[in-house]
Amino acid sequence: MKIKDLIAHLETIAPPAYQEDYDNAGLIVGNSDEDIKGVLCCLDSTEGIVDEAIEKGCNLIVAHHPIVFRGLKRITGKNYIERTVLKAIKNDIAIYAIHTNLDNVYYQGVNAKICEKLGLINTRILAPKKVLRKISATVTPENLKIIRNLLLNIGLPELKAIEQIGYNAEGSEEVIKLEAAVPLGLERKVLEILHKHDINAEIIELSSTSPSIGSGMIGELPQPMAESDFLKHLKEKMRTNCLRHTAFRDKDVYTVAVCGGSGGFLLPQAIGQGADIFVTADYKYHEFFDADGKIIIADIGHFESQQFTIELLYEIISKKFSNFALHCAEVNTNPVYYL
Repeated sequence: MKIKDLIAHLETIAPPAYQEDYDNAGLIVGNSDEDIKGVLCCLDSTEGIVDEAIEKGCNLIVAHHPIVFRGLKRITGKNYIERTVLKAIKNDIAIYAIHTNLDNVYYQGVNAKICEKLGLINTRILAPKKVLRKISATVTPENLKIIRNLLLNIGLPELKAIEQIGYNAEGSEEVIKLEAAVPLGLERKVLEILHKHDINAEIIELSSTSPSIGSGMIGELPQPMAESDFLKHLKEKMRTNCLRHTAFRDKDVYTVAVCGGSGGFLLPQAIGQGADIFVTADYKYHEFFDADGKIIIADIGHFESQQFTIELLYEIISKKFSNFALHCAEVNTNPVYYL
């Protein structure tokens, strides 16, 4: 089995088109045509992770954070990024990152894993994204069924089409107008299928959002908890020994908003949707004032908020493939130490 086959599966769950503009998810180092010998799942692809991959006989690292965010003009080994890339290349190890695209999906996403750990129910995306486009095409009755089946096979959750029977410009052939809403990231595959059958199509942006794509998540606890009890629950379930939070509001915690990593930009949505507490990371001193008595902000640390992504990646891959060795990284890549 080749690296590109595993990548194709991962990208059906978290299409690259769902990543943020600043991100650099995807194959960072390596040849996707290489056969997989073993896979190591990790949060950060550091030098230590490459060493662990070598030790475990893995030639593919699947990381959450990209080791390269910006372009490298030189690779001389002067910093940890360049040293990691050099070591991976020298040892024929590919590095693939699945970052904000995995953050931005509801099913099997980073925030869904946090919700699972905290035992939240009735979960939904906190800030849905506008990710739908409409594809309009004209097909013949003969290839309509073929096109329908092909589109369903590439992962369209539901093909909602408007079929209007008419005739082509010459009036000699019956044609059917086909319109379907397509999630961002699948439109290229749809166009490839249509063009393969000599069908021209038009892409139209839609303003509607998708309930399964977006930033952060929000849900409820099965039973309300006292604020202090919930923070103890949070520390235990998220395995963090350091938790910074704003003042208690003397109100039970029931509705919980979460965002793995740096989620401060979602505070207005968390407040607007009635969350009692917002669990995230990377809050600066003055940003804590933004809680303004309307919510509790709980900063549990960047690594701590996303550490279970390693487990998530293992689950995603192991459920689909069993023909290569798969490992969770044992090296702790958290650069933050606590006294």
